[in-house]
Amino acid sequence: MRWYWIDKFIEFESGKRAKSVKNVSLAEEHLHDHFPGFPVMPGSLMIEGMAQTGGILLGEHFKFEYNVILAKVPKVTFHSWACPGDQLIYTADLQDAKPEGGSVTVTAKVGDRLVADAEIVFVHLNSSDPQLSRIDQKNFVFRMNLLDILTVGKAGSGEQPAAS
Repeated sequence: MRWYWIDKFIEFESGKRAKSVKNVSLAEEHLHDHFPGFPVMPGSLMIEGMAQTGGILLGEHFKFEYNVILAKVPKVTFHSWACPGDQLIYTADLQDAKPEGGSVTVTAKVGDRLVADAEIVFVHLNSSDPQLSRIDQKNFVFRMNLLDILTVGKAGSGEQPAAS
């Protein structure tokens, strides 16, 4: 099973920046156990949402020629909680983009309140490599069935993209 930790993009500037939304809902099973009586979005799932935002930004920069894989999170700081009813806004800024991989800096905010910030590093696997068929596709940050969420948001010019 593949989990998506972003609901939609609200801004997307190719090769530069992306903003996505994650609505935190009490309907999400994991919130009932984390923490009992005080449900909060787990930090690991916020990292995954930040990675999906940044990984799609990086993948789109290379026209999805590569499979983007989360390699490491050299720095992450959690500043506050995200609770049911909150809307997390993930903002990823592309720092480095090479055929071997890339990196982003990402923030997670609820309104003006900083919830988390991180540096995330990705590696690329060439999608034409025959060895790739042996790797479980669920491990990739981006899969082609996620492409539809890129139609939401703003183009680099600031204009709404044309409906597809």
